[in-house]
Amino acid sequence: MTTPAGTLRRAEHLINFRGLHTGDQFIDQATNAVDVAAAIFVAAEGVVPYEFYVDEVTSLEIIAASAPAMAAIRALSDSLNTEACVTEIAPGYDVPDYIEHVCNWAATTPVFGTRPPSTSEVIGAILRAAQAAESLAGVPAQRTAA
Repeated sequence: MTTPAGTLRRAEHLINFRGLHTGDQFIDQATNAVDVAAAIFVAAEGVVPYEFYVDEVTSLEIIAASAPAMAAIRALSDSLNTEACVTEIAPGYDVPDYIEHVCNWAATTPVFGTRPPSTSEVIGAILRAAQAAESLAGVPAQRTAA
C-alpha cells in the first residue's frame, strides 16, 4: 500500500532528477521538468499521462481522481506555512483546493519575499512533509544520507 510519505519521497526523487516546472502545463515539453502536483501523481500512480504536457484542465481532473496522490498533496499542503484557498463547489459549499495550493506555493514569490522557493527549498518542504506524515502515521522516520 502506498503511503503519503512514500509518495512524497518518490516525488522528491522525480523533481530532483527531472527538475521543477512552475510554468504552463504540468510537465514542460522541452525539458520534462515536472510540477509539484504532477510529480506527486506520477510517484503515486507510476504513469505519466500525456495530458500533463498539453491540457491543464484535464490534468487537474486526473490528479484529483487519484486518492493516493491527493493524500500526499494534502500532506504537503498541510505542512506549508500558508492556507489552502477554497473553491465553491455549490452555493454555500467550499472545499480546500490542495492542488492549487501546492502548485502556487512552488511557483509564487511569497509576501515580503524576493523570489519563489528554489528547487532545493521545494524538495526540502516535500521531505519535511514526508517526515511529518510518517510521524502522524506512527512510522519510524527514514534516514537520508547526508
